[in-house]
Amino acid sequence: MVKADAYGCGLAAVAPALWRAGCRTFFVAHLSEGETVRARLPEAAIYVLNGLPPGAGPALAARGLRPVLGSAEEIVEWAALAQGRLPAALHVDTGMNRLGLPLSEARALAEDPARLRAAGIDLVMSHLVSAEMPEDPVNARQIADFAAARALFPGLPASLANSSGIFLGGEVHHDLLRPGYALFGGNPTPEAENPMRPVVRLAAEIVQVRAVEAGAGAGYNARWTAPGPRRLATLSIGYADGYPRAASERGRALVGGVPCPIVGLVSMDLVILDVTEAPEARRGAEAVLIGGALDVDAVGRAAGTIGYEILTRLGSRYVRSYVE
Repeated sequence: MVKADAYGCGLAAVAPALWRAGCRTFFVAHLSEGETVRARLPEAAIYVLNGLPPGAGPALAARGLRPVLGSAEEIVEWAALAQGRLPAALHVDTGMNRLGLPLSEARALAEDPARLRAAGIDLVMSHLVSAEMPEDPVNARQIADFAAARALFPGLPASLANSSGIFLGGEVHHDLLRPGYALFGGNPTPEAENPMRPVVRLAAEIVQVRAVEAGAGAGYNARWTAPGPRRLATLSIGYADGYPRAASERGRALVGGVPCPIVGLVSMDLVILDVTEAPEARRGAEAVLIGGALDVDAVGRAAGTIGYEILTRLGSRYVRSYVE
């Protein structure tokens, strides 16, 4: 799964790295993402998860992209274009109620072999609702419903497991796994220790350090006031870079390994830290906002959101350095 600019990590670099690691099938959300992957991986199988927008068939076909068809209208439109010569995936909804054919419509399609052949279906898939919560009974219902859907299309490969689904066990694995968040270091098992290695490290430079006295305010509206003499450091990063404003006075950064709280409001281009306890804080020094003790899930929790959002909002102003 390399949608959302490979979860904020840079699709143009990540997709070739995954290809070198042995991945041959890629999933994106939109045509534009598929174009980026295709330009770098001419032999890859590339599926477009958000389906077939009206009239987009010729553009997908010209680039060798495979729509994930999730409605009768999409199937009719793609079948008319493909005539069995262009592959696509079939999305069967098993409980998300977001995209995908209801099981009854999937059954009707299975009973129409001519339409099925014309649509070029080469993969049957669905999406788990609550895979990160292994005890949720919806998992068992979806597994059973997907087994029924797969039985309608004997001989076709099937795919159900996302990152968290991989850890539910073999009955969810089928023919093709779809890891996404886990590839980028996020915890696919939030009720247990993260089995994945860290992938993303986000750092910003300190542009100024100052001493303030008790009662001094910091940032817009002076929402924070110094409880005593403090040292404050200003970082060259802000919500324009995708660092969440909701982390104001809740998030932290590491300076020389020392956790330093964010004080005042995160602004468009700047963040203020209380670095009183960080002797290495100085102009030009590095502050780590993701990395070490601050993994992406912890950063998400501090901002009242999830690590997925933190990663996918990483902005275009960052310099991305890739280490292989």
